[in-house]
Amino acid sequence: MKVIYDVVKEPCLTEKSNYLQETQGVVVFKVASEANKIEIRQAVEQLFNVKVASVRTVAMHGKQKRIGAKPAGRTSDWKKAYIKLSEGKINYLDEL
Repeated sequence: MKVIYDVVKEPCLTEKSNYLQETQGVVVFKVASEANKIEIRQAVEQLFNVKVASVRTVAMHGKQKRIGAKPAGRTSDWKKAYIKLSEGKINYLDEL
């Protein structure tokens, strides 16, 4: 098993994630690309002391970026997890 801090990297704080948290009780995290749903569930339950109902993941592709006249580069690919909670709440400012 991986270390829980290696699985869950940081919360994904966007307008969509805030809306999902307020209306449906779904929190969104950036997670390790090689982490699976079982590892993500265990890490969130241990880290935040909540009960997870379901985990959905999506692989996000990096964007093409340019800096001035230099050739285009890319940002890294990353993975996002939508976590529906059955019990408890996560307050990012207190926990992280």
